[in-house]
Amino acid sequence: METIGGRLRMIRKELNLTQEALAQRLGIGKSALSMIETGRAALSERNKNILINDLNVNPQWIQEGKGNIFSAPVDMESFRRRAEGNPALKNVPLYNIEGTEGLAPLFNGTGKYMPVDYIHIPGIPKCDGAVYVVGDSMSPLLKSGDIVLYKQVSNIEDIFWGDMYLLSVDIDGEEYITVKYIHRSDREGFVRLVNQNPLHSDKEIETSKIRALALIKASIRMNSIR
Repeated sequence: METIGGRLRMIRKELNLTQEALAQRLGIGKSALSMIETGRAALSERNKNILINDLNVNPQWIQEGKGNIFSAPVDMESFRRRAEGNPALKNVPLYNIEGTEGLAPLFNGTGKYMPVDYIHIPGIPKCDGAVYVVGDSMSPLLKSGDIVLYKQVSNIEDIFWGDMYLLSVDIDGEEYITVKYIHRSDREGFVRLVNQNPLHSDKEIETSKIRALALIKASIRMNSIR
């Protein structure tokens, strides 16, 4: 008997979409879509609603496999134009990494992470994800509870000196996740982590201790209006 994941794969093939294209429309990662299609993860109600409302998928078919796949014909040209040209469709997954497996498993796809929400901002630059800021080392520019949106960096050699980065550092076997400016160090094989807050001291670390690295592309501050 066909599973929901199998039916999702059939929808994708009927629409002639790649996993990456459908994942982007659903606001999830390609690996997350693959897990849903293979039955290792569930299809969320939010994603069902996108399939039903945006792609005219028959709700009874996606849930039970009964009836036709589509409730009405899908205008794929219109769908592609919206997916490619509408900035609001750039869904950035927001993760809560505090008290979880850490940043490196999130980046390499080995951790059991699910987004807690999705961020939709018109004109937003291409980002891989977003996380909450913890601590005040970058205050007043960033405060604890702010959200930073990031683009992963695979090689330390590709960093832009002086820019702000989200990074995971191994300190005595413990993972330390932080946001810092990265500057050159006078010592070979080291970098200098620089704070915005003058009450925090800068620190030099070995590049080999950096487990994960991402360039900060944007930040969001939640202000309550009473």
